[in-house]
Amino acid sequence: MSFVSVSSEAVAAAASDLTPIGSAIGEAHLAAVAPTTMLAAAGSDEVSTAAAALFSGYGWEFQAVARQAVLFHERFVQALNAGAAAYGSAEAVNAGPLQKLLDVINAPTQALVGRPLIGNGADGAPGTGASGGAGGLLVGNGGNGGSGAAGQDGGTGGPGGLIGNGGNGGAGGLAAAGGNGGAGGWLWGSGGSGGVGGAGGVGGQGGSAVLLGAGGGGGNGGAGAAAGSGGAGGLLYGNGGNGGRGGVGGLDAHGRPIVGGASGDGGSAVGLFGRGGAGGAGSVGMAGGQGGSGGLVWGDGGVGGAGGAGAGGGHGGAGGGLIGNGGDGGQGGSAMAGVHGDSPGRGGDGGNAAGLIGSGGNGGQGGAGIVGANAVNPAAVANPATGPAGQSYGGTGQPPPPNPAVGGNGAAGPQGGNGQDGGNGGAGGDVSAPGYGAPGTQGGNGGDGGPGGPGGGNGGAGGAGGTGSTDGIGSYGNGGNGGNGGNGSGPGGAGGAGGAGGSSVGSQGAAYAGVGGNGGDGAPSGVAAGAGGNGGAGGNGGNAGLLLGDGGAGGAGGVGGIGGTGAPGGAGGEGGAGGTANGDWAAHGYPQDSQDTVSGGHGGDGGDSLSNGGAGGAGGAGGNGGNGGRLVGVGGAGGGSGSGGAGGSGGTGGAGGAGGQGGNAEGGTPDVLGGNGGDGGNGGDGGTGGNGGTAGTTAGTGGSGGLIGMAGSAGDRGVGGAGGPGGPGGAYGPGGAGGTGFLSGSAGANGSVGNDGAAGQHG
Repeated sequence: MSFVSVSSEAVAAAASDLTPIGSAIGEAHLAAVAPTTMLAAAGSDEVSTAAAALFSGYGWEFQAVARQAVLFHERFVQALNAGAAAYGSAEAVNAGPLQKLLDVINAPTQALVGRPLIGNGADGAPGTGASGGAGGLLVGNGGNGGSGAAGQDGGTGGPGGLIGNGGNGGAGGLAAAGGNGGAGGWLWGSGGSGGVGGAGGVGGQGGSAVLLGAGGGGGNGGAGAAAGSGGAGGLLYGNGGNGGRGGVGGLDAHGRPIVGGASGDGGSAVGLFGRGGAGGAGSVGMAGGQGGSGGLVWGDGGVGGAGGAGAGGGHGGAGGGLIGNGGDGGQGGSAMAGVHGDSPGRGGDGGNAAGLIGSGGNGGQGGAGIVGANAVNPAAVANPATGPAGQSYGGTGQPPPPNPAVGGNGAAGPQGGNGQDGGNGGAGGDVSAPGYGAPGTQGGNGGDGGPGGPGGGNGGAGGAGGTGSTDGIGSYGNGGNGGNGGNGSGPGGAGGAGGAGGSSVGSQGAAYAGVGGNGGDGAPSGVAAGAGGNGGAGGNGGNAGLLLGDGGAGGAGGVGGIGGTGAPGGAGGEGGAGGTANGDWAAHGYPQDSQDTVSGGHGGDGGDSLSNGGAGGAGGAGGNGGNGGRLVGVGGAGGGSGSGGAGGSGGTGGAGGAGGQGGNAEGGTPDVLGGNGGDGGNGGDGGTGGNGGTAGTTAGTGGSGGLIGMAGSAGDRGVGGAGGPGGPGGAYGPGGAGGTGFLSGSAGANGSVGNDGAAGQHG
């Protein structure tokens, strides 16, 4: 007598999925009507007309068949929906009588031992940490444990009955452990998974199987806490459960990584047959979990978990007692700054084939070396000090102008202290001499910016030139010159900007603009970039079984870390703009009686980058191959040594400063001439690239072969790292635009691009 188990929900879902398929097919048939049934004749002759009619007839015949297919599809979907409704109706009709029958069957055992004969255990309520109920004595899964409240452990999963799986452990509350998974059924059933630990709480252990069934997986640890291990497989047959992942550690108050929780080991197949569970992956700074062992008679060992950052991979589990391969070792974690001395993790060893027949597991690859730190110029400290401004005359509340009417010069800015910017220069004093026949005026010059202090200070900005103005007939006004920007200090200090030239006003005479100050030069940078770290060693391959099997291959060495990038040279300061001249008789955007019509300040030169790229790290050593079986077996190949890391890029040369704009001129006569812009500064030279790291010097040795079988080959040596590219030369400073006027000034010349640095040597 056959037995059919049907889910009405599954049948209804299938019918729902088939409906849009029929719609799509119908749309495709409709789209094919015109191209296949209304073919035009290729020519006007009778043969072409007959051929077109013949093929159009084929199209109509296809459409007739397609309509029948659509009708069949519709009837099929209707039949599925009717069947689902019939099954659902039968379930509803029989649910009451069957439940009453089940209650009668379960009543004696429920009264005697508090467990039903058939049925699943009840789940623990959320937030209570209550354990899951046990499954029925004959058939039934254990209930899941309830989650814990803050500070309360998660509930343990309930055990299965004679046949049934254990319940999963509940999640732990804050700083509390996850619940352990319930045990599988006495005859058949897998253990439940361990619950996840709350923040700071350990993960629950996976439940074990009893006779037939797999162990449950270990629960992941909460933040900074250990994970649970996988449960053991059944005594007759069953795989071990996988270990959980350790909780992450986070960062401390200084931004440094905190080591996380330990990972869980894979469960062993403690019975006759079964594979070991995989070890859990390690969190930051913690090794991967160990793989579980295979069964007493047959079974492969579990693979080791991958190591967290800076930690080793877990070792592979041993193979079965008679037959079985060892598990592969986990990969070592890559290096991370602040974890275990910035060192990478070693690859896990492959598991041995502990019995008579079986191959050893392969060793895990070593972790990659840490990337070298980029060179960084120190951050300069701002300097609030400024050179005193020059004395102004002729304005409200100011003394009358002297003879000659010249404004006071601004004082130079002070040099910065250690690591401090230079002070800005003081502004030149303004001067105004109104009245008929007033003599010419001259604004004071701005003070130069102070040089940056030792240790990377930026240069101070030059002070602006003072304004010279007069309304006397035939008189003239001259703007003062802007101060030059201060030079930056090494390493990498930027040059200060030049001060703007002073403006002038000669409402009934001539006016001449002041010259902008030159930008300061950027300082070279010699900050050393960090070298890449060495790669981690590969794990050793596991040995084969006593009689037959190949040795595991050694793990490859980790790749060396890339060198850091060099720091840039300091940028040149921008040239100051020329002042504005506004005169009725004449207006020149440059100084009076000047042989040079340039009034924009020149941009400062960028500093060279003397900061070379960091050297690449060396590759890690390869692991040794495992030995083959003593009777028949090939030795495992040695792992190749890791390749060297690439060298870092050299630092970029400092950019040249832009030239200042020429002075503008405004007036009522044709004698209105704009000043020429200042030349841009030259870019600094780029730094030299770092040397590539050397390949690992130690490749793994091959394992010995058996009586019949060759020894394993030695590992190959990795390749050296590529030398880092030289740093690009600094960008040129663009020339300043010419000043506007009846005749505008010419733009300044662009500066030169710096030379690119030389590439580093290959490893």
